[in-house]
Amino acid sequence: MNEDQVRLLESSFDAGKKLEPDRKFQLARELGVPPRQIAIWYQNKRARWKNQSLELDYTALQTELESALADKKELQQEVDDLRVELKHAQDILFGNFRTAATPPVTSLSSCCDEGGGSSSLNDDVGCSGNFANGHDQLELEELYACLMLGTAKGSSSCGQIPNAGLNNSGRNFWV
Repeated sequence: MNEDQVRLLESSFDAGKKLEPDRKFQLARELGVPPRQIAIWYQNKRARWKNQSLELDYTALQTELESALADKKELQQEVDDLRVELKHAQDILFGNFRTAATPPVTSLSSCCDEGGGSSSLNDDVGCSGNFANGHDQLELEELYACLMLGTAKGSSSCGQIPNAGLNNSGRNFWV
């Protein structure tokens, strides 16, 4: 087949990937070739087109997979960093409890349970624990609420916790 014949077949293929019998005989007459040659050309062209489509799909999926794996790696690093921060905060908090001869915090009830209110940490929580004298045991959720809300609002009615929320350089590590 010459270039003009191939161009006509290409444009016909672009118009419809499937070759109908009427279209096959019409193309055979226009090009002066047997209908079987037209059918074989279409069959080969369709096979090449499917392979190209599969390659493009594979490349797109491979790119998405690589992106998802990179995102997963970043998120895993973020989780690891947050675990380190959490461990550091727990060490500071529980280390301060032990040095003040206060029993470790084991209760999971909220300071709001005593007042009959909601136990949501987003509510205004009145922190009543006093770390300085060691007389009142501050419950775990109340401690968390005091740290988070006290830090967020700029003040806290909780007793002073030495170095709480600060890393070794004195900078706040709560983000």
